[in-house]
Amino acid sequence: MGLFRDNFYSTKIPRRSGWHFRGRNSGFPRGSLFDRQTVRVAFVSSLISSLAVALLFTLFGAFRGAEYRGDVPVMAGVAPYVDPSERTILAAAKVRPVVVSIINHAAREGQRADGRRFRVENTMLGSGIIFQKKGGKAYIVTNAHVVQHAAEIRAVLNNGQELAASIVGKDTISDLAVLEVDGRDISAVAEIGDSRKLRVGETVIAVGNPLGFGDSLSMGIVSYTDRVIPISLDQDGEYDWEQEVIQTDAAINQGNSGGALANLNGEVVGINSMKVAFMGVEGIGFAIPMHSALPVMESLVQYGKVKRPYMGVASVNLSVYLEDAMRDDEENAGGPDAPDGDGGREETKAGPVIPEGVTEGVVVLETYGPAKEAGLRFPDIIVQLDDTPIGSTLELRKYLYREKRIGDKLRVTFYRDGEKRTTVLKLAEKEEDNE
Repeated sequence: MGLFRDNFYSTKIPRRSGWHFRGRNSGFPRGSLFDRQTVRVAFVSSLISSLAVALLFTLFGAFRGAEYRGDVPVMAGVAPYVDPSERTILAAAKVRPVVVSIINHAAREGQRADGRRFRVENTMLGSGIIFQKKGGKAYIVTNAHVVQHAAEIRAVLNNGQELAASIVGKDTISDLAVLEVDGRDISAVAEIGDSRKLRVGETVIAVGNPLGFGDSLSMGIVSYTDRVIPISLDQDGEYDWEQEVIQTDAAINQGNSGGALANLNGEVVGINSMKVAFMGVEGIGFAIPMHSALPVMESLVQYGKVKRPYMGVASVNLSVYLEDAMRDDEENAGGPDAPDGDGGREETKAGPVIPEGVTEGVVVLETYGPAKEAGLRFPDIIVQLDDTPIGSTLELRKYLYREKRIGDKLRVTFYRDGEKRTTVLKLAEKEEDNE
């Protein structure tokens, strides 16, 4: 007995089955194996077989028409396979020609206690990226701290050619500067990538001039895409700005500042700027993302500076002011400058009167321009700009630079002699080296 009840697989033909053609001259007697169901199955099987053969011939023809790259066949219309190490080599070859070494022959003058002036000269090393060529000139972006106190700047191409460079503009807030060199011998310009599309774990390469070893390459991954780092612009230990950076474990050393951080497409996605250099710390470096650097670069090329609103105050955080006042009180305890003992409401005779409950704010040390015209003076305590509470110099700067424009009106709320007051000023254009 057959295992299948289907007529196609059964070894026996049911008696009820037979030839269903009724024509007298059909050529097949009733009960023949060639009944209608058998013919239908055979037809379908033949059709499937024909289609399979045609598909095989099509694939074989496409395979024979495929390109060959090395040992790997590449199907037409399909992206070729590229070895990961080969991608790094290709990306490096694309980026290296647009990264230069920066040599800053810096000079700084000062005055000794006896009144005699002195001059200090030293050489600083850094890196830069050729990002634009226009009108016979080539423009290089680097870090502002790389060209600090510059007396003479030289840019060295990756082929060893040395060019004289001049500063087009620099911005200490973003730590960026743009240099200008003769562009006759420069053919390669950086391709800028979208740093907003970076992903944690993505492979990146750093190119620069670490310790004077120009045209050096290191590789790592993106450790974090938008790390926020507090920065002391005056290097006085007090944080007065925040920088959004890309964190990477690609080796970044002294001299890498201003160099390129690139993806495996050879696109520059960041400008290497800083690293954590404490003993025992490895693999923590930071780069300014290109999406935040580009507006600064464009402004420096066009205006030689970044236009920002200017309030006109030199200030210190209230908490820092109180700490300093308390330290002075302890040092002068029992002396003529001792506090008057009113519970700390008046820190010194010249200091601010601090109302009960006020623990955060900004103490005005000196005023200029708009703030001076609006009547602000030492030792007013600024606690609010418009409707935004202000607890530090960092918060004051962030509000001005991110929320306001040159020419805007600004309502300032402050305390003077313990009394809460308000004034309105008009923001001017910020000058270099001002607030």
